[in-house]
Amino acid sequence: MNSVTILWADDEIDLLKPHILFLKEKGYEVLPVTSGDEALDMLEENHVDIVFLDENMPGISGLDTLASIKERYPNLPVVMITKSEEEHIMDEALGSKISDYLIKPVNPNQILLTVKKFTVADRLVGEKTTVAYQQQFRRIGLRLQDNLSAEEWVDLYRQLVYWDLELARGDDETTNEIFQAQHDEANRLFCRFYERNYVDWINSRTEKPLMSSTVLREHLFPLLSDDRPTFLIVIDNFRYDQWRYIQPAIEQHLRIDKDIIFYSVLPTTTQFARNTMFAGLLPAEIERKYPNYWVNEDEEGNKNQYESQLLGENLRRHGINIKHGYYKVLNAQYGKKLVENVPSMLSNKLCVMIYNFVDMLSHARTESNIVRELAEDEKAYRSVTLTWLEHSPLMETIKELSQHDVNVVITTDHGSVRVNRPVRVKGDRDISVNLRYKQGRLLDYNPKEVFEVKQPRDIALPRRYVTSPYIFARAGDFFAYPNNYNQYVQYYANTFQHGGISMEEVLIPFIVMRNK
Repeated sequence: MNSVTILWADDEIDLLKPHILFLKEKGYEVLPVTSGDEALDMLEENHVDIVFLDENMPGISGLDTLASIKERYPNLPVVMITKSEEEHIMDEALGSKISDYLIKPVNPNQILLTVKKFTVADRLVGEKTTVAYQQQFRRIGLRLQDNLSAEEWVDLYRQLVYWDLELARGDDETTNEIFQAQHDEANRLFCRFYERNYVDWINSRTEKPLMSSTVLREHLFPLLSDDRPTFLIVIDNFRYDQWRYIQPAIEQHLRIDKDIIFYSVLPTTTQFARNTMFAGLLPAEIERKYPNYWVNEDEEGNKNQYESQLLGENLRRHGINIKHGYYKVLNAQYGKKLVENVPSMLSNKLCVMIYNFVDMLSHARTESNIVRELAEDEKAYRSVTLTWLEHSPLMETIKELSQHDVNVVITTDHGSVRVNRPVRVKGDRDISVNLRYKQGRLLDYNPKEVFEVKQPRDIALPRRYVTSPYIFARAGDFFAYPNNYNQYVQYYANTFQHGGISMEEVLIPFIVMRNK
């Protein structure tokens, strides 16, 4: 038996007895009334799951009844039923937050489908999603046993993100645990693949995938030959699953032309990955070719203060002589000012906007217990990102851009991963502080637990000392010092970090859009 109760208000309720009988045979309880006043009285005395409301009743009208119901029970689904197809009635009903709209005459199966839509649809979708993933589980497992190429890893990651988002809608803990185990296994194998190929990619000994150093040349610069201005929006520390989660909100205003995933360089941090993206050069190449624009880790100053200059040099090297603007949004006040300036920015062929909120959220989550509770896992992290977007100057910028004939690109420099396994490492006081990679003299670590690069030049990274290897954490690992080890681990476990190797940090979005 279903425990769903339906309130049906119609002044001709006697003519609907066959429909009511049909619903009762299906196990539903139906409370029939003949007026809006009776409907409101019945709601005060009974728990109701859904209301069917006739639009044209004597006395208090269906629309007035709807307004009263929504005032008292704002989350109760109300389905308006009417003989009229006049547009203004539909508009008024929809404006009153009606759940659905049916035109008389209605048939019993139509009513049944509507009831299920608003009472058990989430459960049915959840059950179907669980069954569908269970059928895909073996196929994904078999794919993980193959020797996947770079493109195949991108395809597999898209598939894992899809199932992550779908399963997150339900509450089947067992299935979610199975998925997490498979995801962790995929991350472990991806790290192995990345380490096995990365040095060859960097040194062009094998064909490399789309990477930080080539993504602008291959997918941004061709847009600059259009008559339309191009706006490049870089959201720092932005994961592909976060993009997929906020995508519906963006698609209300812009049409997606390309959904691309590219590979971030190492370390997956702003200093290295974003400078590489703007310069179109690897870090050691930037240091050699533009020494005035490179700031080493042990030097004072913002490590990304020359992004605009590096982008300008990149454009010139490719023979692109255009007017371009660069804007870094560090607070809401400046973001709002930028929205107002969009019309004047259209005179630029290229406008670059940097938004640091997601990166700030990641760091705040580490340092604040309140923020950590708000974004306790990937599902919550995505939700907070969407909430920020919906109320941010960035969304206002997107709405403004949708009113103009422009190209819009959303991308990032790297992602982040939730860490949970400490890996011990020791070094002198000059060792780099990042939790996901380390560089410095006298590093002491277990080579089996890290991706070790003894010669920084092998992966085109600057070398600080004669003996200063780089080590990178894998998947959900993070580096911890032996001193105050337990306190250190407790503080950083289950936080989102970046700098190492994982699908979430390395495989990142490059989305090309334009106005509808």
